[in-house]
Amino acid sequence: MITVVGTGTGAPVPGEVLAGAALVVGGRRHLDAVDLPEGAGRIVLGPLAPALDAIGECVDRGLPVVVLASGDPGFFGIVRALAERFGPGRLDVRPGVSSVAAAFARLGLPWDDAVVVSAHGRDLRTAVNACRAHPKVAVLTGPGAGPAELGAALGGGRVLVVASALGDPERERVERVTPAEAAARDWGTAVSVVLCLDEARTLGAVRTVAGAGARPAGWALDEGEFAHRDSMITKFEVRALALARLGPRLGDLVWDVGAGSGSVAVECARLGAAAVAVERTAEGAGRIRANAAAHGVDVDVVHGAAPGALDGLDDPDAVFVGGGGRELPDIVGACARRARRTVVVALAALDRVPAARAALTGAGLRCDGVLLQSSRLAPLPGDVTRLAAANPVFLLWGVRPPATSEGVAK
Repeated sequence: MITVVGTGTGAPVPGEVLAGAALVVGGRRHLDAVDLPEGAGRIVLGPLAPALDAIGECVDRGLPVVVLASGDPGFFGIVRALAERFGPGRLDVRPGVSSVAAAFARLGLPWDDAVVVSAHGRDLRTAVNACRAHPKVAVLTGPGAGPAELGAALGGGRVLVVASALGDPERERVERVTPAEAAARDWGTAVSVVLCLDEARTLGAVRTVAGAGARPAGWALDEGEFAHRDSMITKFEVRALALARLGPRLGDLVWDVGAGSGSVAVECARLGAAAVAVERTAEGAGRIRANAAAHGVDVDVVHGAAPGALDGLDDPDAVFVGGGGRELPDIVGACARRARRTVVVALAALDRVPAARAALTGAGLRCDGVLLQSSRLAPLPGDVTRLAAANPVFLLWGVRPPATSEGVAK
């Protein structure tokens, strides 16, 4: 049997768990905090493979093993690797309090509505985009993905709570800082977890399902759900297919370029993605902010004209380009060169389709498209109904081939 004990957030390791162990495996601080039984082997966790091999040798010989882990070892912890290697039936897991639970407890906040993201050994951008999109996020950090890197990537609009050495009566610290303050400090190696909070929304509604908010019951909302000018808005039929091709999801960053009312950006944010709306008019930028607030989502509004306004933005996973104008090929090309996954372009003018398609394929994307024509039910006198045709719209999309996706800037 392999006994896995969660420790490090205040709970001591029971002496009877260690008694008789042939091998004890754990982080250096966990091992230094316990008295090992006489004759027991000791392995400090670094690379996981050698430790798993040593555990395997003991298991084959029928010798008991104890693994010391941080907090709840079944929550982004070592239980997954042990279960995959040796099977769940060989594990006796004794969880402690996770660092996430402990950090929220220190603040007196519930966390059933928190998004939890691990940046330990993973790409930090997923955590950054989750923090941009959601009001309450816990980030499990690692080398090169700590409070400083998170703060530098985030910018303003959030408060970071850095919890270090949780459970250590002498070294524990829980500090509120701005992202800029976090970026300017060396936090060392004792950070347990970073909470990213929109403090105006830390007490959300009572939840039935934990974690990220439930997906919306519908999308491709009616145009009447958004403030817009003179019907200058992506119609819901077009928006439905655009959203299907964009595929917005938690951890993604989506640009809505030439956003107008921001309807695409708002819908992407409702589906869990971080959204940036780029709009050249001040009136339009204000309208987008109002639409985002009305739907209870965060949309980063950039007031400026593309392609120049795109220069300071992080590379997106997906981009929607609306509107037109002579600059359209340059805008589509700039978006296509930086998009990690896909670019979707909506065009009303037939003459602009070839140039937009060339811009997509010129950036190495596989291009496809469709002409959307729809007719909506409309009333006629006498309590009868006719079909009212909407203006046709071309929808093009370019998808980055998997073989070249690794070459996109991260």
